Amino acid sequence: MPTRTPNSVRRTIFVALILLATLPPAPGAVAQPVPQESPVSSMRPRLRAVRLAEAPKLDGNVRSDPAWRSVEPVGGFVQTQPFAGDPASEATEIRVGFTGDTLYVAAVLHDREPTRLIVSDTRRDSPLDDADAFSFILDTYRDAQNGFVFGTNPAAIEYDAQVSGEGMGGWGTQRQSMGTGAGFNINWDGAWRVRTETGEYGWSAEFAIPFKTLRYPSGAVQEWGVNFQRNIRRRNERAYWAPLPRQFNLYRVSMAGRLDGVEVPFRRSLTVIPYVSGSVNGDWQTLPGDVNRGGDLGGDLKFGVSPSMTLDATVNTDFAQVEVDEQQVNLDRFSLFFPEKRPFFLENSGLFAVGESSEVELFFSRRIGLDEGRTVPITGGLRLSGQEGDTKIGLLSMQTGTVGGVVPSSLWSVARVQQELPNRSALGFLVTSRDRTSDAEATTGPATFNRVAALDGRLGIGTDGRLTGFVARSFSPGGEREPWAWYMDLQKDTEHWLVQASVTQVARDFNPEVGFLRRTDYRKVSSTVLRRIRPDEVLGLQELRPHVSYRGYWGLDGFHETGYLHIDNHFEWRGGWELHTGVNVTREGVRAPFDIATGVTVPAQTYDHSEVMLVGITDRGRPVSLEVRTTIGGFFGGDRVTVAPTLRVRGGDALTGELGVSYNDVTLPGGTFTTNLVRVRLSYSFTPRMYAQALVQVNDQADLWSANVRFGWLQDANSGLFVVYNQSNTLGAAFDEALVRGLTLKYSRRFDA
Repeated sequence: MPTRTPNSVRRTIFVALILLATLPPAPGAVAQPVPQESPVSSMRPRLRAVRLAEAPKLDGNVRSDPAWRSVEPVGGFVQTQPFAGDPASEATEIRVGFTGDTLYVAAVLHDREPTRLIVSDTRRDSPLDDADAFSFILDTYRDAQNGFVFGTNPAAIEYDAQVSGEGMGGWGTQRQSMGTGAGFNINWDGAWRVRTETGEYGWSAEFAIPFKTLRYPSGAVQEWGVNFQRNIRRRNERAYWAPLPRQFNLYRVSMAGRLDGVEVPFRRSLTVIPYVSGSVNGDWQTLPGDVNRGGDLGGDLKFGVSPSMTLDATVNTDFAQVEVDEQQVNLDRFSLFFPEKRPFFLENSGLFAVGESSEVELFFSRRIGLDEGRTVPITGGLRLSGQEGDTKIGLLSMQTGTVGGVVPSSLWSVARVQQELPNRSALGFLVTSRDRTSDAEATTGPATFNRVAALDGRLGIGTDGRLTGFVARSFSPGGEREPWAWYMDLQKDTEHWLVQASVTQVARDFNPEVGFLRRTDYRKVSSTVLRRIRPDEVLGLQELRPHVSYRGYWGLDGFHETGYLHIDNHFEWRGGWELHTGVNVTREGVRAPFDIATGVTVPAQTYDHSEVMLVGITDRGRPVSLEVRTTIGGFFGGDRVTVAPTLRVRGGDALTGELGVSYNDVTLPGGTFTTNLVRVRLSYSFTPRMYAQALVQVNDQADLWSANVRFGWLQDANSGLFVVYNQSNTLGAAFDEALVRGLTLKYSRRFDA
């Protein structure tokens, strides 16, 4: 008999939500809300945008362009690493201007050793951490929570992203990763341009961002939040125009500076992106000898209802250009999580994200158009998203078709409202719905449904504390005795300490069919205590991060399903090297036997073990870098050795390669086995907008190898020409004995009105 939620916990949730609901609205929240300023933000630097008499010539040559001569530059960047609080080692000059339809940002990045600039990649949206780079964030609503990120390196790559909720936490690094791209969405692609120049002075960059690419409130003259970041990779240096405490990064928009005098146009923009595709596909595993040849038409439409609200429509949606999933080895009895990669669903994904990432996600867009690895046709859909004053609004509705009399057609819908409140706080409501519009074997018959309703909130506590949580209920036919789920997380993140604690509970009958649920009928408790230490000139160390974390899962009947105590210390050197040393104490309570490998069964009982971990990472800024992760210890009554090396190689700024191996050697009372997962990734960039990529994966647990080869010639915002080849074979089979093989050619074009 499942235990019920204790009254004390229910009271805690109720009081927290009441506190969120009763917070006063932000002052002046009509057209241009002004956030409540903290003592830190009140001292933020200011910059004025200047109306340009003529548009700059976009060639990266900032110093000689007459369009910039009347614009006074600003600088004064301050480091967060390696020497927090010190001035940047090189001077940087920033200018911001605009014309009637475009925002321009220019940066002159002085460098006394320009021959030592590092460029790690030239593909669009390639990570900027391991290269000399310049980036900035625009908080166009000045709500101190959300923003648009733009960046580049000396090779003039186009790097853009959306930030919501200040990146949704993390340890203050650039390598944040959310399950759905919620806090930091690198898959957002806007239409804009950048050009760079390299010379004896260093390098410079010019950005041209059409106002129609951005979203902003009403009002002719506006004040935006802004911050600029510069990376000098050979010194492992990171510096900001608006100084930040060392635990934060560019996404901390509540501490951004201010951009004054931006004169924005009011327009209802219209963009149409049609596509045409042709393909040859064969699935010899299910339909031997059957080859399907055909073509398709479809496209997307984007209409700016107002400068802050956008209506997106899609017809006969196609995602042929998206890279395939990376395979995973499952040595557990719970579901694997695969992140969303399809661009249509990732735009504004932070608005729809409610839940605990990769554990309980109330809306998970991979449910739409994908079913246990099968592609389900998307007939069409609509999405309305944006922000009016302090209120965010998101509506999504998608219709999917049937697949072979097995997968029924369904209507998928999501409604989201979130009210921004002072001091990084917010209160929101989410409803998801799936309505089956046909039976699995017929197009008529009774429809089934699933609904989830959720209330979520975020409460900022001072400048470095945060309380987040949600409570949700599902509705399905047949009656539900325990259809609830809730989550609460408290975190305090200072320069020296990170302290976090959370509680999650998912009842037996909670069923989010438009979401993701890793396991059900459980209560989870987790906590982390981390200390940041920056020693003075000790063996070249940049930072030590000793920490202890714990996560435990109990069934609602009290059975202890999982326990994981992690004791670790991270050593980070100023040269970019890292060493992680850890010890884990684990418990796995297995309720029912399960097959972990062919012929090897894990019996039902409780297993207590310990293991050691060692992680080594060399400087990623060098042409060759290596990362090795090793775990050795007890495992389900036996032993496991896991070794996972990853070798990264860079040839100039155009060619990159990666070889990753995950090896497991497992000895259990019921038998022994090994697993090998090999991943090879190659990429060559002819220009920042033309690339060729290959991903080859070998997985002996699945007895499969696969290849995904893509050529892309990008135009604007992920449109252009794409040629994609996919193949998968069983291990040991000849190349021409493919299980699945397909070649797709797709061309899309963006038209702006």
